[in-house]
Amino acid sequence: MQTRVKGFQLRKRRGSTCASLLPGRMTDDKDVLRDVWFGRIPTCFTLYQDEITEREAEPYYLLLPRISYLTLVTDKVKKHFQKVMRQEEINEIWFEYEGTPLKWHYPIGLLFDLHASNTALPWNITVHFKNFPEKDLLHCHSKDVIEAHFMACIKEADALKHKSQVINEMQKKDHKQLWMGLQNDKFEQFWAINRKLMEYPPEDNGFRYIPFRIYQATTERPFIQKLFRPIASGGQLHTLGDLLKDVCPSAITPEGGALRFFMHCMDISVCSHRIYHLDKR
Repeated sequence: MQTRVKGFQLRKRRGSTCASLLPGRMTDDKDVLRDVWFGRIPTCFTLYQDEITEREAEPYYLLLPRISYLTLVTDKVKKHFQKVMRQEEINEIWFEYEGTPLKWHYPIGLLFDLHASNTALPWNITVHFKNFPEKDLLHCHSKDVIEAHFMACIKEADALKHKSQVINEMQKKDHKQLWMGLQNDKFEQFWAINRKLMEYPPEDNGFRYIPFRIYQATTERPFIQKLFRPIASGGQLHTLGDLLKDVCPSAITPEGGALRFFMHCMDISVCSHRIYHLDKR
């Protein structure tokens, strides 16, 4: 089973071949932040064969940003295929990969890691305009829906990190700048605001809790989420292995060898027992 860990970032320790996560200032790691932000997935969009068209629909190729959402960055895809379709045949667009409907409210990188990390690139996604899978997907009629979901996630994370103090002290224009930075793929615009959500007073020595979700390629329990502090009661830093042991104890035993954990497209399964410390994203 492939499992995707969302909520952490890896920092390389100088002079060492092993990476380490320390509870320092993430905003100091600008190169790492840029690498994560500008991560792209080469993707080929193909119209579903049963869609009725007036002429042949050519595939559409796009570099998808891992940190964004499908319905936020596929306007060009939608327009491309609508040109060859009859207007009466066009309904709400949705996407699937090898028979699995792709949830628009999951980040693109998460979708790829869950469903296609072993596939050859480009990632082949099928486009639909009919037979919306009501039981599998939420409707997304406008970008306002995506914005509301995104801000809900931001607020949930800050409730765990700062008791919502930081997000509540921001003005409405700050919330809008955060969203517009993501929507328009503007790194500096986004991080000018997001850095405030990544900081904490030195005397606190870290966040209250680490906001994380471990997503699974299963319908029984799509993701695991629970309260987890970055520092143990004895004062030592918790590692990623500590979190996995607490949340998925079978995953770090010899019997759990079939499980693979991905973080930003990197397989971290082999390093879950090493010196990866929990940072504050």
